[in-house]
Amino acid sequence: MNYHPLQDQLRRPIHDLRISVTDRCNFRCSYCMPKEIFGDDYAFLPSGELLTFEEIGRLAGLFVSLGVSKIRLTGGEPLMRRHLPELVACLSAIPGVGDMGLTTNGTLLGGQAAPLYAAGLRRLNVSLDALDPELFGRMNGRGFRPGMILDAIDQAAAAGFEVKVNMVVQRGVNESEILPMAAYFKKRKITLRFIEFMDVGNDNGWSYDKVVTKQEILQQLHSVYTLEALEQNYSGEVAQRYGYLGSPAQIGFITSVSESFCSTCSRARLSSDGKLYTCLFASKGFDLRAMLRGGAGDEELLAAIKQVWEQRSDRYSDERTEETRRSKAKIGMSYIGG
Repeated sequence: MNYHPLQDQLRRPIHDLRISVTDRCNFRCSYCMPKEIFGDDYAFLPSGELLTFEEIGRLAGLFVSLGVSKIRLTGGEPLMRRHLPELVACLSAIPGVGDMGLTTNGTLLGGQAAPLYAAGLRRLNVSLDALDPELFGRMNGRGFRPGMILDAIDQAAAAGFEVKVNMVVQRGVNESEILPMAAYFKKRKITLRFIEFMDVGNDNGWSYDKVVTKQEILQQLHSVYTLEALEQNYSGEVAQRYGYLGSPAQIGFITSVSESFCSTCSRARLSSDGKLYTCLFASKGFDLRAMLRGGAGDEELLAAIKQVWEQRSDRYSDERTEETRRSKAKIGMSYIGG
């Protein structure tokens, strides 16, 4: 099957596929799965409603035939999905997959890094919002300490993984950790990426007042370091990258709020129960699982995916206002994947 890369209504090609393999997570971060809502009795998806690895592999192959070359596994916490290296091996074997990564909170990484690497995974994004143990324990809602995650990061880097660390910065919460985090990961030559607090879903109490912008973070960093802006690695790269003068270490910024990047967004998202979403801030998705389990052939599935993407006109971050933030219903990050 050979197709020209799809383009949407704004002439954005399909290039990246984010696959959520589970809606479950062992953290209860306030900006994603606040424990007041995702309590101990919260009803997550039954296992029978999750896409099987075979179904994920089949859909991924179809997306690749339409232009996708980058795949990222997300959740929830993807390492809570059993036998994940089997899926990694399946996806790694698809001709045309040039890059595959996984986003994790790192708590389960220590025991799974070796089998994941053996299965073909090479890139990890580890979420870590603070080095201070008490602060980080409060932020993750479950009292996890950063030490075990830092150890897992070191082990993964030593095993050969390319590791990046993602830090969501919230005003009044953890902006005091910007410089300590920068110093820690600069020393280890691990890329740290600062993520502006986003209004994903409707449960995280987001407001503009809680956003610490890229420019504010840069101002803190410039008080200690000399940084230089770096060129994009590829068209549509989300992170804005900077290098430290005299060091190979880098930092990055994900600026969905202050400097949106909708115009070059090439990401499709597949939820753990098989719905296709065309934006992180989407309200609804297209049910590919129903087609799969209803016996649809590859051509039918391809036609459906093409139609969804070709009709896509999402540009929420460009259009975000306080009113749209309040009035628009959005799928939660733990369900759609970050």
